[in-house]
Amino acid sequence: MHIAFDADDTLWHNESVFSLTCERFAELLADHCEAGELDNKLIETEQRNLRLYGYGVKGFTLSMLETALEVSAHQIDPANIQAILDAGKAMLEHPIELLPGVKNAVIDLAAQHPLMIITKGDLFDQESKIARSGLSDLFAIIEVVSEKNPDTYRRILDRHDIAAERFVMVGNSVKSDILPVVAIGGNAVHVPYATTWVLDRVAHRGARGEGFWQIEHMSELPAVLDQIAALGWA
Repeated sequence: MHIAFDADDTLWHNESVFSLTCERFAELLADHCEAGELDNKLIETEQRNLRLYGYGVKGFTLSMLETALEVSAHQIDPANIQAILDAGKAMLEHPIELLPGVKNAVIDLAAQHPLMIITKGDLFDQESKIARSGLSDLFAIIEVVSEKNPDTYRRILDRHDIAAERFVMVGNSVKSDILPVVAIGGNAVHVPYATTWVLDRVAHRGARGEGFWQIEHMSELPAVLDQIAALGWA
């Protein structure tokens, strides 16, 4: 079977970095907007800009700047504009911290199966993180995409001549990593992260036997893959 992993918040921490930056953003705009209202306005701006900027730190930074101008009626101190830009740059340079159990799991699985990374976001940023993770040599295929939906997964599997029933996706996002893969007849293993970006939240139902699996820790993944294989699904 081919096993694919999401990157951010599946292999390494990511959302926690965004959360820290949002706290810094609220401090910078405290004179213009309360933190709760600012969060809502930033989310609205991000949602509006996704079609233009896509996912990732660069689009997030532009959305912070746009929100800052809006809530301050364009009166924000230029020094705070610089501070927002610096915060975005710091995010791009933030050290990669692998999640517990990831390194051993990937090393062990790479000895038995072809591994893939399928992640969405800015190409330059994602390639940089993958290279800095120390894991890149363990993956036979790396795909950075602008969106994850059934059509995206179909194109990737067709391009690499992989049958959906021989494909397993592992990720933290039900919306991006799980439901689209189940929809095309593959198997998907949900590994929840501590926090989920608000625009990535979705109501869902999944049960074993429908291609939807869930674990709490990466160390549980080999046992689930054995179950999938035993059922003849991969």
